[in-house]
Amino acid sequence: MAEVINMPRLSDTMEEGTVASWLKKVGDKVEEGDILAEIETDKATMEFEAFNEGTLLHIGIQEGETAKVDTLLAIIGEEGEDISSYLNGSTEVEKSDDTPEASEEAKDSSDVDSDSKEELPEGVIVVTMPRLSDTMEEGTVAAWLKNVGDEVEEGDILAEIETDKATMEFESFQSGTLLYIGLNEGDSAKVDSLLAIIGPKGTDVSNVAKNFTVAGGEAKKEAAPEPKKEAPKAAEPKKVEAKKETPKVSTSTSGRIFASPLAKKMAEEKGVNLSQVKGSGENGRIVKKDIENFTPSAQGASVGKFVPTGQEDFDEVPNSNMRKAIAKNLAKSKFTAPHYYLNVEFDMENAIAFRVQYNSIPDTKISYNDMIVKACALALKQHPQVNSQWFDDRMQLNNHVHIGVAVAVPDGLLVPVVKFANEQSLTQIGAAVKELAGKARNKKLGLDEMEGSTFTISNLGMFGIDSFTSIINQPNSAILSVGNIVEKPVVKGGQIVVGNTMQLCLACDHRTVDGATGAQFLQTLKGYIENPVTMLVS
Repeated sequence: MAEVINMPRLSDTMEEGTVASWLKKVGDKVEEGDILAEIETDKATMEFEAFNEGTLLHIGIQEGETAKVDTLLAIIGEEGEDISSYLNGSTEVEKSDDTPEASEEAKDSSDVDSDSKEELPEGVIVVTMPRLSDTMEEGTVAAWLKNVGDEVEEGDILAEIETDKATMEFESFQSGTLLYIGLNEGDSAKVDSLLAIIGPKGTDVSNVAKNFTVAGGEAKKEAAPEPKKEAPKAAEPKKVEAKKETPKVSTSTSGRIFASPLAKKMAEEKGVNLSQVKGSGENGRIVKKDIENFTPSAQGASVGKFVPTGQEDFDEVPNSNMRKAIAKNLAKSKFTAPHYYLNVEFDMENAIAFRVQYNSIPDTKISYNDMIVKACALALKQHPQVNSQWFDDRMQLNNHVHIGVAVAVPDGLLVPVVKFANEQSLTQIGAAVKELAGKARNKKLGLDEMEGSTFTISNLGMFGIDSFTSIINQPNSAILSVGNIVEKPVVKGGQIVVGNTMQLCLACDHRTVDGATGAQFLQTLKGYIENPVTMLVS
């Protein structure tokens, strides 16, 4: 049975989208997860993937054309299937024609919706869970920034919502009073579930909420399962103990740390781990004075929970949407892309001397990681096959260089992207990486700052790791793992002397990058790293 695909809502403010390019054409086979098209929203150009398998039977919006959200975009079905009825009818008819049961459900749902709309008091607006990323299916309310009864102006931040990619601020598009909150902090729900109701002060919206719950309650129940909290009974008393100690850290059930923007900035400048700070603000929020009063001794005193000798103990941490997405994407990459690894060791003597000289310039500070990003960017321009992407029917060799830099965050790993890295100076790269890393740790990255990478760098050298391998960040064809700079005996001119070296590992997708191609890229990279002055004239 054919599936109708409509123009998706890829950002919270998106009302229409433009098809920048189709990556599949009519007649092509489509697998679940394949990129169908690149769609330009009001914020960025994003890849739109298929959630169905089959043959692409029809394209409803051509490249360069713009259409409203929910307009017919494409139809996927069985090869040779007759789709004339879909093309002649409306989108609503197409969707309800899939199965008799679906038709009945759609009818029932529309009846409830229409009833709700008829009973909707004047000036009342129902706010639903927004789709804040292209792959988002459900969201978690990390924090409410407004309470029931508060006045809301258009543009005010209503809540912070955790998607599968990041925690994002969700702003109100209406003015009025916040009359009802449908999800508590830490609760999850499917996209389009009831989030809040805004309207004139004093309006009774209990019937509105009740009617909406009837239409969307099933999805809500799916989105917030909690049966595991009752499992094993023997562990229940231990969990009570754990909850008594919880106030030491101001976090939500999703593990998010609540702190004011100023407190976060001060913590970053002072190198303070916010997870070790006890908040004194409202609901345990970390504020300026908590950072000012925080001392290393307090951090050192914050050790693991006391457990009596011989007693088993554990804490359960619900998987965040980000953690689920990371697990899904990395498993897909590891088991679909045939990885192989190339290991090298570079002499870092010249790089160390170069960095000292470069940082002697007033108001200038670059890291070794900044130098590696620049060197990779220049090398990728000479080896576009390493800067490529794999599709079932072709390879895409990218002539632009967007480098993803892996950043560790409490919930897992984010990969902000330095755009056109080859065109930026070392100082510009350093400033960009610092800004993006700060946003990543505070979960303030925008979607456009995490999308479009053509190559990825993962650096664990600062943690003392000498060498490691990484999983490719698809749709990239390669990822570079960077280790620590190690002082060790080396042979130079037939003599054993003290030197500094660094180990790197390039993981490649064998479908796009052959062994010789990867080796040639590393040779070019070696030239830039071991003679960094060449990066200034390239």
